[in-house]
Amino acid sequence: MIRKLLLLLEGGVLLAGLLVAFVAWQQHTALHQPLNLTEEYLVEVPAGATPGGVLNRLEDDGVLDSAFWLRLYWRFNLRNQPLHSGEYRLTPGLKAIDMLGLWRRGDVVQYSLTLVEGWSFRQVRVALARESKLDLTLSELSDAQLMKRLGLPGLNPEGRFFPDTYSFVHGMTDLELLKQAHTRLEQVLAEEWAKRAEDLPYKEPYDALIMASMIEKETGVPEERGEIAGVFIRRLRIGMRLQTDPTVIYGMGERYNGKITRADLREPTAYNTYTIDGMPPTPIALVGREAIHAALNPVAGSSLYFVARGDGSHVFTSTLEQHNQAVREFQLKRREDYRSSPAPVAPNK
Repeated sequence: MIRKLLLLLEGGVLLAGLLVAFVAWQQHTALHQPLNLTEEYLVEVPAGATPGGVLNRLEDDGVLDSAFWLRLYWRFNLRNQPLHSGEYRLTPGLKAIDMLGLWRRGDVVQYSLTLVEGWSFRQVRVALARESKLDLTLSELSDAQLMKRLGLPGLNPEGRFFPDTYSFVHGMTDLELLKQAHTRLEQVLAEEWAKRAEDLPYKEPYDALIMASMIEKETGVPEERGEIAGVFIRRLRIGMRLQTDPTVIYGMGERYNGKITRADLREPTAYNTYTIDGMPPTPIALVGREAIHAALNPVAGSSLYFVARGDGSHVFTSTLEQHNQAVREFQLKRREDYRSSPAPVAPNK
């Protein structure tokens, strides 16, 4: 009787060993199988998806075999490992174990969107709407509704987002990206406000943001930003109108066709600094850190005027007579290659 029990036990152990070996072999085979790909393949993992569900989908699509054994491997070896949502890039030559490694690391495909200094908020919205990999939740909303969704009800959106390159993954919402850009703007503005010069004609950081937006639109020459800030601030201090063309253009909105007439300069709008005293009510563009820094650290001097040379830079003068002379030299007799912004820099080879 005991001998029979021992034989049964021995047989059971052998069977269990064979079963373990079989499972191990099946898992090894499944893990080291090359993915059936001849070109790049993006597998989307929606929020809340399970590894088992994604593996089944890949098996149905013919990308891999033996999804059952891969599911068992994940369940018993990576039970507490979260599966990050997004897209994963699979390429020819990858094995199933390599794919699971991508999942473990959360190595999702990253996309990027660049918000550019000087853009209006309208341009920001156009750029967002073009990003097919973003989950577009704001397209049908007005600016006021959008700002309410951001948790900023009643605020004008112009200039409240920091120009930078933002990374995102497939399925991230446009709202999330804008929140990042707004948070970054608030951070940079606070940092620069803390380092501001004394005796500036600003009541709050938002005033500096408005000033920075005019500086941003007036010049792309870095070394001129502080000088332009100095001109504007000296004008504010003596009650002289700012008379800066970008505010006229902004106030014209979609009517602007690339040219400003004398009638446009005389047309009263909330933004036309030829007809209003002080600064416009809101920023007129996205601003970078350099423009904010210039608005808060203007260059000292006596200049009250500047005029474009035609190469992107400006001539700064202190008297109306000097200014008129500069206008005659650089505006009334414009060079053939006249440009209001700096010439593009040739790429490094």
